[in-house]
Formats: sequence, structure tokens, C-alpha cells
Amino acid sequence: MKIEQKSWSKKEGWKTLESNLGNNTPQIVFVFGGRKVVEEEEHFSELKESYPESKILLCSTAGEIIGTKVSDNSLAISAVYFEKTTLEFAQTEILDPADSNEKGREVAKKLSKEGLVHAMVFSDGLKVNGTSLVQGITNELPDDVAVTGGLVGDGADFKKTVIGLDKVPTEGGIILIGFYGDFLRVGHGSLGGWDSFGPLRLITKSDNNILYELDGKPALELYKKYLGDEAKDLPGSGLLFPLSVRIKDASGVESEVVRTLLAIDEEKQSMTFAGDMPEGSHASLMKANFDKLVDGAKGAAKMSSETFADGRPELAILISCVGRKLVLKDRVEEEAEAVQSQLGDDTRMVGFYSYGEISPVTPTEKQCKLHNQTMTITTFKEV
Repeated sequence: MKIEQKSWSKKEGWKTLESNLGNNTPQIVFVFGGRKVVEEEEHFSELKESYPESKILLCSTAGEIIGTKVSDNSLAISAVYFEKTTLEFAQTEILDPADSNEKGREVAKKLSKEGLVHAMVFSDGLKVNGTSLVQGITNELPDDVAVTGGLVGDGADFKKTVIGLDKVPTEGGIILIGFYGDFLRVGHGSLGGWDSFGPLRLITKSDNNILYELDGKPALELYKKYLGDEAKDLPGSGLLFPLSVRIKDASGVESEVVRTLLAIDEEKQSMTFAGDMPEGSHASLMKANFDKLVDGAKGAAKMSSETFADGRPELAILISCVGRKLVLKDRVEEEAEAVQSQLGDDTRMVGFYSYGEISPVTPTEKQCKLHNQTMTITTFKEV
């Protein structure tokens, strides 16, 4: 595997940070950037000039990660040449979150299944129900193929997210990448680091990702009581107080996922989250713990490296939640530094802050879930 990393910022312009590409043509160029930055046609033209034969993936973010540096309104770029691995790309568009499962199935059907060892999905962050999207994708892929990825972002604005493959990014895109071959090893890890507080509540009324009632009471009213003075800044302040939801799968096995608040409806006293809030599930409020957030990032890195005998992947793609960034503030780079310390200095890192993270819950599990408020890491190494 050969990797070239670059960055762009208004202050410094284009910078090549590291490269061992030589004359090799990367199969994929990951480009993560502020929404207004990635929408600029000039930037896409410059990237295409640098990588004319490569597939260029552009995603809007809520913050960019390159190495251990975290920036806003910049571009973080990693061009990757796989020496023994082939890639396939599939894409579709979505307008209505109700179509998320169908669109997940649609895009997954486009990938060849023979030799498929891993898949990564990057999706519009506002026009999808992340839970349904993930279900649709996994239903169409082999059971032994894990899926990781994330929902792209728009800072803390939640107005518009964009994504594009070999074009200036636009709204409503879903892009799925398939990795093929016997020589690729892939790891994944996802952990949070939030503390639960308050009593466990029963979800008594919901519709997919819209929560109406907890314990038979209006959800928004109850939520505001817990937030106190922070309630006046909703929905933005909701990023600091996610909900932990205990969800059972078809076999009755319970797992805990965290859900980020996207929007509120004062009239209906409802709350819209990034993923499903199933009726009959239990939920509890969560709050930040700075040290646990950083420890969670390091723990996710450890999980993601268990696939490798020496614990040292060549490439790590980090997708962390915007809520974590808003909580950590000036300490935000500490979680990237924690990941690098775990994976080692030879591992190239790139990523972004998202509106939802996609990963299996454990290193040995293959079927993925939508997460919020986690650091999710996908690691790669060719052998």
C-alpha cells in the first residue's frame, strides 16, 4: 500500500504532508472538507489534475482529521494505492429518509459479491435514516462482510451535507466502496466514552427515528427538564446530551447504541434522531466525560488493530461524531493523538467529524450498526 497525504487551507494553500506513491496511480483519493470548501469547483479541478486516473471521493464534514491535526473549513486528503487489492464503487441518490432501506439495498446490489472482503459507505447526513440505510446494505451483502463508514456533516449547522464521486459534491448522495482480494486485512473499532445519568426511560411512542414519548410523557418536554438552562439552545445543545438506547436484535440479543439529536418539533413535542428509536426499548440521557471520550478513542483504535499480528495497520480512517468535537473543544486533537499513540507513528490517519458513524459493535462481529457520539476507526493493511 502506498499513500500520499495532502492538505489545503485558506491560510496555507496546498501542502504535501507525506508521500511514497512514486509513479503509482492511487485507486482512490479520500477528500474530507468543510462543506463550502468541497463545493468549490476549483478545488475539484485541482484534485482531478493531480489524480487524473483516480476515483476521487469528496465528503463534507463537521471537521477534518489529517494525522493528529483537526481543522475546520479545510481539506484533508489521502490518496491510496493498493498493491494487491481491487476496488469497486457503487452510488445512488436519496431524497426522502423513508427510502433509506430501499436505497441501501439498491447500492449494495451494484457491488460484485465474489471476493468482497469489506465495504465502506459514505452517505448524505441529513436525508437518510442511518439505521434503515445500514439494514438495507447489510441485507444485500454476504454475512461475513463487515461494513463501516459514516454520514457526512455540515459543521454544527445541520443545514446541508454534500458528497460526490468524481464530481463536485451535491446533496443526497450515497456511495459504497467494495474492497476485494485475499491480501487485504481490515480492522474496525467503535467506542464512546459518555456517562449515563438519570433514570432509565421506556420509549412508549416513536416512528422510526422520531421520538414522541418516554414513559408515556412528551419526549421533548422531559428532555428539556433534564437540560435545564441548556434547553434554550436546542437543538444544538442536544449534541452535548445524546441518548443511550438499548436495542434488541432479531435473536433477542441486546446492545447499546448512542443516538444524536438532529431536530426538534415544539408543536408535536417530538425529537428527531440520526437513527431509529424503537418503541419498547429503554433509553437514558448521557453527558460528556472528557477523559473517557479520549480513552474511548484509544480503545476504538485498540479494537481496530486486533486484526493485525503486529497491531500496526498502514492506513486508518477515523470517523468521529460532531458532538464529541463540540464537547472536547480545544482538546479535540487529544482523541486523534490517542489513536495515533495506539496505532503507531507509521500508520497514516485521515478522517472527519460526522453526523453518524457506521461500524460493527465488536471487532469479531460482521453485521454493522449506526452509532452516534463514537469514535469509529477502520484500519487497512496489505500482506
